[in-house]
Amino acid sequence: METAIFTANNVWMMVCTALVFFMHLGFSFLEIGLTRQKNTINILFKNVFIICTGLLLYYIGGFNLMYPGDFNGYLGFAGFGIPLPENGLTPDYASGGYTYWTEFLFQGMFAATAATIVSGAVAERIKLGGFMIFTLIYVGLVYPIVGSWQWGGGFLSTIGGENGGFHDFAGSTLVHSVGGWAALIAIYLLGPRIGKFSESGKAQAIPGHNIPLAAAGVLILWLGWFGFNGGSVLSADPAGTSLVLVTTSLAAAAGGIGAFLLSTILYKNYDLTMFLNGILGGLVGITAGADLMSPNESVVIGLLAGAIIVLAVAFVDKIKLDDPVGAVAVHLVCGIFGTLAVGVFGAKAGMDQFLYQLAGVGATATFCTITSFLILFSIKKTGGIRVTKEEELEGLDLHEHGMDAYADFRLNQH
Repeated sequence: METAIFTANNVWMMVCTALVFFMHLGFSFLEIGLTRQKNTINILFKNVFIICTGLLLYYIGGFNLMYPGDFNGYLGFAGFGIPLPENGLTPDYASGGYTYWTEFLFQGMFAATAATIVSGAVAERIKLGGFMIFTLIYVGLVYPIVGSWQWGGGFLSTIGGENGGFHDFAGSTLVHSVGGWAALIAIYLLGPRIGKFSESGKAQAIPGHNIPLAAAGVLILWLGWFGFNGGSVLSADPAGTSLVLVTTSLAAAAGGIGAFLLSTILYKNYDLTMFLNGILGGLVGITAGADLMSPNESVVIGLLAGAIIVLAVAFVDKIKLDDPVGAVAVHLVCGIFGTLAVGVFGAKAGMDQFLYQLAGVGATATFCTITSFLILFSIKKTGGIRVTKEEELEGLDLHEHGMDAYADFRLNQH
């Protein structure tokens, strides 16, 4: 019986690993759809580079930075590579939830997501070489260090004593805000795309070239979130997984409706892109507390996250930052909201828990803004991070890749 349960747990975790991997296709589709045709190859290249290097970096050292064993709570390292423990393939490992190999692969899929978030925010004007250098450092070092503070048994998991501790079930802060803070710093240092703001400073829409593809990307991401949150139960426990999938889905649906309603009231039109980002906002918002919320609470969190998306997108435009896909609004703002919501809603709600959540947000914000600024500013001052005006106007596909994503289509247009 023990072997059967162990096998079922491990299979579920492998399915979740596949679903999280599938999310990278969703991110790619969303980013492509919301940007212009002339940068499609560039976006695909970045996303393929992120998943390939992310896994390798996590294998080389990231996994053991994030799970260093006994350490001082702030920084630890268990060595290079992933040597198999003696009990790594048995029910004695991880309370029978999965094998060591499965744990590495599942966590490795999370690692690359932080850089994928940044990719969308800096689309259409960042130098590919500079972005790749940033990805190597941020995914290889920054993400696993922050993860170790909570998931690796670090100081965030122990604040407040035995009955306290920061709670981030599947990464509203540890994944989404880690990427969101870097995205914010990156778009500040890069500056807006040509034509995004008029001479008077008013934000102007730069329409994406394939909204159906963007919609497909969001639906793929919603499906992938079943693995992202469902796998974070760390077993196939029936009660845990079923609750998490229900709260995740309800928050996503409510997030879409919240964004749709508020954007319609404010702008007097039915904006599909806002609807889609509302779904993602609901998903990010529920991720920190998906295991603690009731269905009713997950709907409230989703509705609030969807409304926050609309306001956050407008605010980012107001302060003259250019975020082509709304990554800062979705992943940073809703990541913060979802993390703090654990102290307001659900099984751990209370002022003490809210303060623990606030401490986690603050520590992550401080570390990620400082490190991402140092990395990106150094790249800007050495090799540069912004493409030339000519390259931006003609498209990065032509100048950085020498190819066209829709060659036959363009040929037929002449």
